[in-house]
Amino acid sequence: MAVLDVVEGDITRLAVDAVVNAANSRLAGGGGVDGAIHRAAGHDRLQAACRAIGHCPTGEVRVTPGFDLPARYIFHAVGPVWHGGQRGEAALLASCYQNALRLAGEYGVRTLAFPAISCGVYGYPPELAVPCALDAVLPFTAPPTVLERIVFCCFSPDMAALYRDALRQRGLPT
Repeated sequence: MAVLDVVEGDITRLAVDAVVNAANSRLAGGGGVDGAIHRAAGHDRLQAACRAIGHCPTGEVRVTPGFDLPARYIFHAVGPVWHGGQRGEAALLASCYQNALRLAGEYGVRTLAFPAISCGVYGYPPELAVPCALDAVLPFTAPPTVLERIVFCCFSPDMAALYRDALRQRGLPT
């Protein structure tokens, strides 16, 4: 069974097999987590790898090497922009997490770190995104799974508290 862990810090410094990037559909690098991952991985090489892939639709995930990150892989997940919840945002957000976890299985990833996808400039309300993320991830923690540890990497204490509270509400250790 995979362990769920909440950490507050910089996702680019985590010693995990793969990190999930909150990417844009052009995989072009941007602000927030996306910009931090591009800078830390080595912008030019990561950008060249992303250009070779091209485009990634919302809800889907693409893979590149981790380059200068401690992680071997970067899973680029394109989360939805929040439009009030009436445009399938929850299903698209869940799909990001599920697709990243499927890829983790394909790539033999044992440790994986997620940021709070879509909670930055895409405007997804964290109090709605966190339960959606957990509901999408939990089925992937049960045997059989190659995953040993799934990290929710939070940039702020408030976001970390939301994840810890949601785990407690589900009777899971924090």
